[in-house]
Amino acid sequence: MGWKMAPSSVFLLLFLLLPNGLSSLPNVKQKLLYDDRHQKFTCMGCVLIVSMVEQLAQVHNSTAKEALERFCGYLPEKWTLQDICFLISEIFGPSIIKMIERKMNADVACHALQLCKQEAGQPFCHLYPLPKVGLKVTMKKPERMATVKILKHIPRLLGLCSLPLLKNLCKKIEGFVKNKLPYEDFDGDKFSIFPTLRGYYWRGRDCDDADAAVYPGRRPDQWDVKVDSNCNGIWGVDPKDGIPYEQKFCNGTESKGVIILGDSASAHFHIPPEWVTASQMSRKAFSNLPEALPNELDWPQFSEATGFLNSTIGGWTESIYLQLLRRNRCNHRDYQNLSKNGGSSENVLDLLKSLARNQQFDKPAIVFFSMVGNDVCNGYPDTVKHMTQPEKMRSNVLQTLRHLDSHLPKGSHVILIGLVDGRFLWDNLHKRYHPLGQLNKDVTYEQFYSFLSCLRINPCNGWMSSNSTLRDLTAERASQLSDILKEIEKLEKFTNFDLFYMDYPIKEITEMLQKMGGEAWQLIEPVDGFHPSQIASALGARIVWNKILHKWPHVLGQENPFNNEIAMIFKHQGGH
Repeated sequence: MGWKMAPSSVFLLLFLLLPNGLSSLPNVKQKLLYDDRHQKFTCMGCVLIVSMVEQLAQVHNSTAKEALERFCGYLPEKWTLQDICFLISEIFGPSIIKMIERKMNADVACHALQLCKQEAGQPFCHLYPLPKVGLKVTMKKPERMATVKILKHIPRLLGLCSLPLLKNLCKKIEGFVKNKLPYEDFDGDKFSIFPTLRGYYWRGRDCDDADAAVYPGRRPDQWDVKVDSNCNGIWGVDPKDGIPYEQKFCNGTESKGVIILGDSASAHFHIPPEWVTASQMSRKAFSNLPEALPNELDWPQFSEATGFLNSTIGGWTESIYLQLLRRNRCNHRDYQNLSKNGGSSENVLDLLKSLARNQQFDKPAIVFFSMVGNDVCNGYPDTVKHMTQPEKMRSNVLQTLRHLDSHLPKGSHVILIGLVDGRFLWDNLHKRYHPLGQLNKDVTYEQFYSFLSCLRINPCNGWMSSNSTLRDLTAERASQLSDILKEIEKLEKFTNFDLFYMDYPIKEITEMLQKMGGEAWQLIEPVDGFHPSQIASALGARIVWNKILHKWPHVLGQENPFNNEIAMIFKHQGGH
């Protein structure tokens, strides 16, 4: 669901949207700097940064200049993020400081800097309450104070990909972004020894990146007598009886992998609230920024389907993969998270190009099709018009399933997950304060949603809206699309996998959290007010696993009776 890569990066990297957004585009011209959608994210980034600087000054009882320096000092030195922050501060800082010192809010400051622009005939987009004296009076003074105008600095802010030394690198990055394959994969088997940039945080870690025949999820080559060909950490021969360990412990145990085709909810999009909450900001709070950005602000290593590390972003980690691993340790490292921000039934075939499964050499897999929102979520003012039509959904999903049938090994399983009822968002958040509004009690989620809609960058105009009729229409379309998935499950048969359908378990997740003493709003990401939180992901994994276990236990396979022996001999099986 939701945010695209470049805007996500900009959301936090000050005004870096300007060079970052342009750097991935071929043959970009200066006029594209003010491309409508691009400019809207620039506005949002400006309001965010000015708000944080203003609140840092308030929290630490300091000047605006000291607050801006403090903010830049919090950013990591890696990738020269700190230096870039100080450089941009030199350009915009003096004007921002003057306006903050004169009690002008972030909306006013960013319009004065022309980083936000009011289009003819359109409303003045604002996050904070409008000034009591009126806009015209309020804007005259800051416009005079804004000694720096962005157009003057276009040459300094252009993307770096026009530089000869960086052209090849940019081309490689562009391909990585488009194809969703590991950026570093020396043997071309679609698995990597590096964690980020679609590496082993997204799919199991390669144990020999110089041999394309060695990768997670394959059937063992000659029972892995000499080499761990499937990277599950089980190989060699038992000296007691001469039987290969892979044959002794894994043969006939129905080992299989987990693959998810999903959106940003499945990729686990998350912006840490401490990045935007002045009272929680510190160097430690931003220490994970260099890791998060190359992952597109996704955290698949903690996700519902393929999470495998202990969560460092709140809550805890539970996942289908970890449950399957506990059930059968031969499944070690066999996971693929083929999800992307903005994923939907319309573009899932692009994701399938990054699927790593060979019918001849690999094990079966459990595949989740989990596009839970973007077929009804978009940022268009006429949002209903741009939602996926039921028959188009049918066509898209059938194309996806036919592609899977031609690539998955026999004995695989595919589970279709229905769309969520996103009215849950408004019902549980609209009266609460957004992290930017908690200090002064001046920004609710209702205001935040309205601001995004005014800028036309709301990831889901249908549900993140004060219009109850529109929310109901969006829920109705989501239900219609889920019904299509149910029909496909009943009517369609495939050669290499059986097919199942499951409703998105938002009701069960909420009830489970409430029984634990929690509240429903805790299931929603606090910064974007849109995605499932870490707690929601963990509880969702638990509920989905239990449903499969009780309704379709054959999908999971039998519990491996040799799990203890595997752990005794191979310990952590090489880790993840």
